[in-house]
Amino acid sequence: MTVTTDRDPIELFNDWMAEAEKTEPNDANAMSLATVDANGGPSSRMVLLKDVDQRGFTFYTNLGSRKAVQLDANPNAALCFHWKSLKRQVRVEGSVTLVDDAEADEYFASRARASRIGAWASKQSQTLGGRFDLEKRVAEYTAKFHIGEVPRPDFWSGYRVTPRLMEFWTDRPFRLHERLVYLHSDDGWTTETLFP
Repeated sequence: MTVTTDRDPIELFNDWMAEAEKTEPNDANAMSLATVDANGGPSSRMVLLKDVDQRGFTFYTNLGSRKAVQLDANPNAALCFHWKSLKRQVRVEGSVTLVDDAEADEYFASRARASRIGAWASKQSQTLGGRFDLEKRVAEYTAKFHIGEVPRPDFWSGYRVTPRLMEFWTDRPFRLHERLVYLHSDDGWTTETLFP
């Protein structure tokens, strides 16, 4: 049965995230990001959630990375958060858009200086001949920016996943888990409960 609800799933997610930040040993904001390539081949990797609000879930990457190329070809993605300490997970499915330049600039400026230089130095997802090649590029960009500001490269930005589906899963004994799904439409959010 599908029921219209006033409970906002982003607020519920934030409640769960706050609990996870207290109990997970590290990276409570780690999420699996699933994309598909132009031929429909799936790919999954772990990334870090950097912001969540009513617009969606935001992460950042090199725009030449495999994930970015796939998102440009097919701007849909799935996310999965799994918090072992709480025996909970949240799945998100939705459309993907780039964040605006001002938002990307603000987040980039908040990163540690070494991480900003690393963004310049890494040719993410390209073949690396050896570790020395990466270290050389880090040294080059460290010298280039010396003590000055490290601006955001134009090949680095963020993506936002705007949810159309969110599923909240809670472990229960005998694999009789609780599954609460939120579905978004022009009329707002509806919910349904699924069999485990």
